[in-house]
Amino acid sequence: MSPPQETHRIPAAAPALVFAGVVIAALAWLLPVSLKSVSKGLLRSAGVGTPSVAAFGRDLVDSEKLGPSVLVLDVARGVGDPRAPALERAVSDLSSRQPSLVAWGGWDPSLDPLFNLRQKTERASSTPVVNFMIPEHARDTVRAYLVNSGSLGVQAVLRTREVGATGRFVPATRPGGQPLDALILLTGLLYQGEHLSPTLQRELRTLAEGAAQRHELGDLEGFYMDLLSLGRRLDWTQLTELMKRTDSVRTVGEYAHLCRVAPDQLPYIYTAALMSNSADRVAAYLIQYGKAGSEDLRTALGDGQGAVNLLLQRGVPVNRAPGPAMGAAAALVLEHPRLMLSVKYAGYILGLFLLLRGLDLWIVTPAGGTSGAGVQQHARAGILAVVMSALLIVATEPFLLKAAPTSEYRVRLAIPMLAATSTQSEPSQKSKPVTMETSTLVSIGIFAALQVAMYMACLRKIREIEYQDLSPLMKLRLMENEENLFDSGLYVGMMGTAAALVLQVVGVIEPNLLAAYSSNLFGIICVALVKIRHVRGFKRRLILEGLKMTPAPAVV
Repeated sequence: MSPPQETHRIPAAAPALVFAGVVIAALAWLLPVSLKSVSKGLLRSAGVGTPSVAAFGRDLVDSEKLGPSVLVLDVARGVGDPRAPALERAVSDLSSRQPSLVAWGGWDPSLDPLFNLRQKTERASSTPVVNFMIPEHARDTVRAYLVNSGSLGVQAVLRTREVGATGRFVPATRPGGQPLDALILLTGLLYQGEHLSPTLQRELRTLAEGAAQRHELGDLEGFYMDLLSLGRRLDWTQLTELMKRTDSVRTVGEYAHLCRVAPDQLPYIYTAALMSNSADRVAAYLIQYGKAGSEDLRTALGDGQGAVNLLLQRGVPVNRAPGPAMGAAAALVLEHPRLMLSVKYAGYILGLFLLLRGLDLWIVTPAGGTSGAGVQQHARAGILAVVMSALLIVATEPFLLKAAPTSEYRVRLAIPMLAATSTQSEPSQKSKPVTMETSTLVSIGIFAALQVAMYMACLRKIREIEYQDLSPLMKLRLMENEENLFDSGLYVGMMGTAAALVLQVVGVIEPNLLAAYSSNLFGIICVALVKIRHVRGFKRRLILEGLKMTPAPAVV
């Protein structure tokens, strides 16, 4: 009589492992932290409890800084701040109470002796500060005031009036040099009134002293040109508030460039510089990301000052993909971003490991196995968990493999000879940035999941044959009978490639050969693992066991 067949029971831990794996992976996915982007939910959490755009503008009104508050009011309206009407009433009330200061954008005690700010004027709106500096009488008054300054930096700036070697400007002391003279005096006023950041003061003084020694403006002329661009768009108070938050001549040039290429974005760019207290970060962010960065900055402005600071500190784009987020974990993410990112990725790996291990016990080897087989199963589940976690990370990180598009705001230096040369060679040098669309990542993930399912089905069949109460040679015949199943990974891979190519032709997914041929690649890997790693070793063991059971031939 043959021994009774072993009853296959599902281990009680298998469903628990599957459930725990799904829960841990889901909780990791809900964490609002990313590697190369910041989620909209995290921006909202960062903005909670911080001043909104309208609240920030009201603080400016209370400080009697009318010009900056007008630009902030435009932003408050643009982002739909509910307190924008209250800010508008506050700005209107301040304007009616101080009508003579509207043109200057606010009160400055150092300018009152020079321009008599409280006198009635026909200018009923914010006026670019350059307009006040062009008249000869105004320049003579400012020059007489600055000549008596005890600041070495102011004196160095004034000495550049005598420099005759200029490039784009007419020298200040010659006929037609009024614009350069006005800009030199404007720079002296900013320096004298301590309206420049300390680092910008030191840099300007160094440039001015070098220009006076060489009798050539050099790089200082670029600063004067950039100051002209800003001075034609901002009033006095708006300009001084921006210069206090600008740390380098380069940032002044970047802001002037942004004003020229994106004039409609000036209120947003200006407000972000004041709210973050750093014009340098705002300029660097917009120069890097262009129009997309401008939209991200606008989104952060709508969430408040904390969101603006977070976006500029991280220096990454906003992930606009919809998805849930754990609000309770937002505080930890804001406090420890790198630690929480590590926790998220570790959660992916641990959750998928438990899920695969539970499925292995539930489907592939429900009857258990030897200790050696258990070690192999743990290793197999760990490797698959790492691979699937990598695919999951790529699928949930839209900016991880996608190359950043060329910024529309990037500063370009135009040199006639180089420009002509580059134009002739443009067709051969032009290249398209490598990108990977979300549909491509989804396709690759589906093909990988199909092959994982085929891999587990093959392992289950091998274990089913192994646990049957049959002779080794009979088990060997059954294994040969399942060759088509062991080769099914190739069939599924070819069908996936064909389906992907058809979907690309009809326009359902983005054209990308990687998405199509990845199905074949995964199929080859699956079949290679099954037949070389498992089938070959099992058949070898069956052959050896069959030879041991075969009686030796009788010796005559």
